[in-house]
Amino acid sequence: MAEQVAQSHDVTKLIDRIKDIKIAMLTTADAEGGLHSRPMYTHKPENDGILWFFTEKDSAKIYEVRKDQHVNLGYSKPDDNLYVSISGTASILTDQAKIKELWSEGLRAWFPKGPEDPNIALLKINIDRGEYWDQPSSVLVRAFGYVKAVATGERYQPTGDEHAQVNPK
Repeated sequence: MAEQVAQSHDVTKLIDRIKDIKIAMLTTADAEGGLHSRPMYTHKPENDGILWFFTEKDSAKIYEVRKDQHVNLGYSKPDDNLYVSISGTASILTDQAKIKELWSEGLRAWFPKGPEDPNIALLKINIDRGEYWDQPSSVLVRAFGYVKAVATGERYQPTGDEHAQVNPK
């Protein structure tokens, strides 16, 4: 029997879950079509479904995004049993005003010349769809699931607040 997954068009359900998780694994397609992942720092997720990342203009991810704009972001917070996967469309911006708006001093480790560094680019990712798993991680919830499985032979089914697919468009 196929698992029923709640559906939503509310992108804030994704943003609310990732807003405190700073590192995402960004996956792009390389020149041969293989998948290439790397950790990226998320800057101020916006409720309109746009995610921002600083990068270098000469990085492999820039080349890969120019060839294929489809990307995936994976977020996790294992201590809270929270996992989020986001598919989106990436674009490259060198807008100096946006760079200055998003800039924080911690970025100087990668861009020693500051926000005026000529090698800075922004990856702007528009969320196309996402899915999250946000299940309580308490021992009592796991015990309940175990008891239900033993008593009824049925597995624990998450509610729409715990697992949903989000298609903002």
